[in-house]
Amino acid sequence: MRAGPSQEEIRRQNLGALLRHVHLSGPTSRAELTSRMGLNRSTIMALTADLTAAGLVREELPGETGRAGRPSLVVRPESSRVYVLAFDIGVDRLVAARVGLGGVILDRVESPRERGPFSLGEVSGLLAGFTGRMLKKVGADAVCVGAGVSFSGGVRRLDGVVRFSPNLGVSDVPLGAELESRLGLGIPVAVGNDANLGALAEQARGVGAGSRDLIYLHGDVGIGGGIIASGQLLGGHGGYGGEVGHMVVNAGGRPCGCGSRGCLEAEVGERALLEAAGRFGHQVGRDAVRSVVDAADRGDVVAREALLRVGDWLGLGVANLVNIFNPEIVVFGGMLREIYLGAAAQVRSRINTDVLHASREHLRLRTPVLGDDTTLVGAAELAFAQVLADPLDALARVGA
Repeated sequence: MRAGPSQEEIRRQNLGALLRHVHLSGPTSRAELTSRMGLNRSTIMALTADLTAAGLVREELPGETGRAGRPSLVVRPESSRVYVLAFDIGVDRLVAARVGLGGVILDRVESPRERGPFSLGEVSGLLAGFTGRMLKKVGADAVCVGAGVSFSGGVRRLDGVVRFSPNLGVSDVPLGAELESRLGLGIPVAVGNDANLGALAEQARGVGAGSRDLIYLHGDVGIGGGIIASGQLLGGHGGYGGEVGHMVVNAGGRPCGCGSRGCLEAEVGERALLEAAGRFGHQVGRDAVRSVVDAADRGDVVAREALLRVGDWLGLGVANLVNIFNPEIVVFGGMLREIYLGAAAQVRSRINTDVLHASREHLRLRTPVLGDDTTLVGAAELAFAQVLADPLDALARVGA
């Protein structure tokens, strides 16, 4: 018979839970924490004292409350002292940021990336250089508790190796280990698929806050998906789950970079839209997608037909996902934000036609609150995972 958790294990779990509340909700009163966590006031006081002593939070008097009696102290994350490094590697851009506890972006460096062969050494070197510039501004008492990377491709959960990325032309690249070596900070570097991290970010801090069943669709050049079911990210056996861009929606259709034909990203991705609009080769990236949507809004018949065609395939893909996973909300991020906004009626028409009534009656279709930073915020949350799971142990390991 397995023994129950020890008092020390319970204490560690409660420390992590309290820190997570403050990290996601911002400054929170002791009274509110008592209510949310279902613990008594003396336990909350002891937990906040431990986290304060570790330098993770601080307590302060609230502003004017207008209520009689002694006000409850407010617990605030030490955002300027405790931080992570977050990196976003996309097809067209590289971003590095320093993100404080509580989700505050303290500093960031962004650079466009020219499309072409992916060089692990070059990209890692650039990100390490960006990091060096940011760290020159950091106070002596600040501590970095982790690093996270968002990458457009399939990432092996075990070791951060990028197994495949048709749109960046790489396979079996040890991104996590290489960046950890380049940074030279002695901190772990966690790597995740961009759409999976986007799903986590929008659920934690965005339009899907509080939702336990969410699908986030991310468009860069291709399309990826992050699926959260019953509050848990569906990563799959090796971590490659959610590759909805390679779901075949048009058998024998357009060729896809993965080697198949008629994949969702082949029918809906950047190239499909630009070719249908007669604009492929003139401009690339999100600006090119926006130009088609803008032209359609101005009455350009070719652009409008292209957008409707792509919107129809997108609607079919979303309909399949809704029938399978029954999400509460579907979020369209990256370039899919522009496509969805330009073809929302077409997408909704497909859903109304092809989705079971019970699955669509409470469905919400949305665009990200976090905008172009959705995947970057997801990388930061990935980096914070260890300190939120076991705050004192994570700090001790960083100190060692």
